[in-house]
Parts: sequence; C-alpha cells; structure tokens
Amino acid sequence: MPITFTVLGDSAAFGTGDMDRDGNPRGWGFYLSQVFRDGCDYFNFSRPGAKSAEVRDHQLKKALALQPEICAVIVGGNDMLRNGFDPKDLYANLHDITATLLKQGSHVLMIELHDPGQILRVPKLLKRVIRRRVNAVNSVYHRISREFDIQLIATRKIPHVHDLQNWHIDRMHPGPHGHKLLAQEMARGLRAQGFDIEIPSDPVDDPYSRSEKIWWLLCKGTPWFLKRSVDLLPVAIFLMALESLRIAVEGLRSLVISGKKWS
Repeated sequence: MPITFTVLGDSAAFGTGDMDRDGNPRGWGFYLSQVFRDGCDYFNFSRPGAKSAEVRDHQLKKALALQPEICAVIVGGNDMLRNGFDPKDLYANLHDITATLLKQGSHVLMIELHDPGQILRVPKLLKRVIRRRVNAVNSVYHRISREFDIQLIATRKIPHVHDLQNWHIDRMHPGPHGHKLLAQEMARGLRAQGFDIEIPSDPVDDPYSRSEKIWWLLCKGTPWFLKRSVDLLPVAIFLMALESLRIAVEGLRSLVISGKKWS
C-alpha cells in the first residue's frame, strides 16, 4: 500500500529554489516521495510566504483529511522576518500542529533552519541580528522535538550544507543540490524509524543557467526582499542598535573581569 505523505509550511517546504523547466516546484518533499519502496501519495499544501498561524489554521486541516502516515512541517522563516515576531507564538502554533498530528497517528518530521549568516552578504551586525532570530526559531523546534520526541533534521550538521553550490541565488532557499541533501538526510532518519525507504540519488543538476537565475532574482527575488524590508527594516535597525549595545556591554564586562584578575 502506498504511504500518504503530506507537507505543510512556507517556501522552504514548497520547493522554492528548485523548479523544473516548466516552472513546477520539486524540492526535498518531491524527492523524498519518490523513494518509498511501496509507493507514495504525495500532497504538498505549503505556500510561499506562509507563517505558522496559517499552517495551524488552514494547511493542517487539509492534511488531517488525508490521515497521512507522515507529515513534514517546515515553517518559521516568515514568522521571524516580521517585526512582531515572538518565539512564544511560534511555539504555541507548532505545539498545536504537532499535538494534533500525533493524536491522529502521523509521524511528524521537522527541519531546523540553516545559518544564513554563513552565506548572506550583509553587514556583520545584521548577520548577528538574523542569526539571533534564526536561533530563536531553532530553539522552538528543539523544544518541540524534545517534548513530543519527533524527528528533527539537524540541518547545520549536514556536511558542507553551507557550500554556496547548495543554495539558490537568493541565498535564502536551498537550490536543487540543497533540496536533494535535505531529502537524503530525511530519508536516513525515516529509515532509522522503520520506514521502508531508499536514499535519494546524488544531487541533481540545476536546470537553470546563472543568467536565468539572475533574471529570477531581479524579477521575483528583489521585489520579495523589498516587500519584507518595509516590514523588517525598522525593527532591524532597532535590533542592530540593541546588538551594538550588547556588544559594548559584553566588552565592558570582559574588561572588568580582566581587571579583577590582575588587581
């Protein structure tokens, strides 16, 4: 009997960064669906731009109607890019989603966020701010995985995961190679949980040339960034100011401790 596999979440779940020549998203979910030995009925209800509240209130219902054996939930990136981001809200939403899926009998799969600071070309201070928010999202994921004992893919532990060849030109989403690496890691985890699944083949070639990806960035990536900046830029400036203050306080504390050692 084919296994029912559903995916909920945002653009990272949708497959952004890995489209075929017809513009259809592939992504790690698609690659994973191809390697179940008894077949797979694959449904991806994710949407680029979705936040965790949308997943809880709308996408989850669609998955529950199918009673999936496996449901992957990847969301949080858009939550953290809003100026009203609160890890407590993200935790509450993911808690409700996970509890509901487990109650129905689904195997829940989640993925922690990578470290964008290693691949983004932005000022160091802004990298610290982004990393702090990403770490807050990952802390929520780790808390959920501990409380419910669910499968969490430790993205940052995947060898060479931050090599640029694994990332889309926007450096926010995995490219074809990155999506394939995630699928391979998930397959290993599912196999360890007793699922009859093969490991996806080596990463596929990217069907788009560099010039085509630059065109995509200009037509779609840049407008997306500007739209997010209207919301995030004011709070980013505020957070960078706080980060500067934090750095100054930490430096002063180090001097005081050093002075005490030599006094």
